Amino acid sequence: MQAQQEYLRPGRFIDSEHPAVAAFAREHVAGTAPVERAVSLYYAVRDLIRYNPFLDFTDESAYRASSCLAAGEGFCVGKAALLTACARCAGIPARIGFADVKNHLSTPRLLEHIGSDLFIYHGYTELYLEGTWVKATPAFNLALCQKFRVKPLEFDGRHDSIFHAYDEDNRRHMEYLRDRGSYADVPAAEIQAAFRSFYPKLYALGRDAAKESFG
Repeated sequence: MQAQQEYLRPGRFIDSEHPAVAAFAREHVAGTAPVERAVSLYYAVRDLIRYNPFLDFTDESAYRASSCLAAGEGFCVGKAALLTACARCAGIPARIGFADVKNHLSTPRLLEHIGSDLFIYHGYTELYLEGTWVKATPAFNLALCQKFRVKPLEFDGRHDSIFHAYDEDNRRHMEYLRDRGSYADVPAAEIQAAFRSFYPKLYALGRDAAKESFG
């Protein structure tokens, strides 16, 4: 367990010491076993925090757990940071992982702004449960999945919960292309630099991105 201590401490973006994050974790955690507790927190973050990719990515708050919670919405990185922070509050070692994915079902509006169906630095949480790291992806809330007929991601605490390759209508959905590794805290500056280069139109919107709507 000593080797996992860095994944229990608060970070600048995975700010598990923030009073609101700690309160959210206490309110929604259930059970006594780590797996039970992790699962309950996963569903709380997945469904109580709305997914929204139209954020001001020039602002560090887009990548911070407490800011995601305060807004009641976030994109994959913010929501993964929040789940990671909540897990640490519950005494579960947790870290944040990243991958590049191709979304074959991106909305026309989102495609217009990012100019690609490739989503770099897609964020998810890794939880240390029963002696192994397990992936959990809380990005898409249930209501959003139902609206777009995307299969919601379930999590049992023992198997990786990652995006489905196909949707409810058997259309190609997500394709994992590159693993970008795992981190004790969100590498926000690194992600911002990549977004600035890869998504210049969306990044340049700044706070005007909030005028767009998703889902």
